[in-house]
Amino acid sequence: MEFNNRVITTVDVGEFTVWITETHVSTWAVMAILIALALVVRIALKSFTEVPAGKQNVIELLVEGFDNFVQSTMGKENRGFGKWYFGIFLFILAGNFSGLINLRPPTADVSTTLALSISTFVIVQMSACLRSPKKYAKSFFEPFIVFFPLNVIGDLAIIISLAFRLFGNILSGVIVLGLVYYALPPVISLAVPVPLHAYFDIFAGTIQAFIFTVLSLIFIKNKLPA
Repeated sequence: MEFNNRVITTVDVGEFTVWITETHVSTWAVMAILIALALVVRIALKSFTEVPAGKQNVIELLVEGFDNFVQSTMGKENRGFGKWYFGIFLFILAGNFSGLINLRPPTADVSTTLALSISTFVIVQMSACLRSPKKYAKSFFEPFIVFFPLNVIGDLAIIISLAFRLFGNILSGVIVLGLVYYALPPVISLAVPVPLHAYFDIFAGTIQAFIFTVLSLIFIKNKLPA
């Protein structure tokens, strides 16, 4: 029984050795699925009609629903952030669901969640700086200049907060399911863990994808000058 990110194979690239881990494989699988779905949707766009029906209803419901959510959270002027975070939401969601097909969720690896949280941190800082450089610089010294270290730490905490919340929740599900499969006889383990998968992979996975996305949008909104 292993809970660590297992190395599957290694590839020599010149003088360097690249480790191919379970996280790499599951991430590539998630990417392949999302790309395939994107191609299917892109092809389906050609047959869209003015009056939606069938799969068009589902696609429009997802896209318009997320767009409306971003507008209600950040305002109409910031709806452009929804394009990026819709993709992030789908990636995290698909990554969390990958446990259903016997893959190690990429979000159970802190490297993945750190990469996602760092992207949010960069977007937060760059968006605020480009919107108003003067107000961005001033925000680090508010309400008084002595608060500069705390404001810097507060911004850096975004990385830790987002990364370890997502990582911890998904890894805990991997550990619980691993213990259950280890403790039960093979025959019984085919049926008993089904409710656990429904909770940890589907319910908790959806909630954590939503929380990461919402918190990212809120962090950006709070940093942007009024």
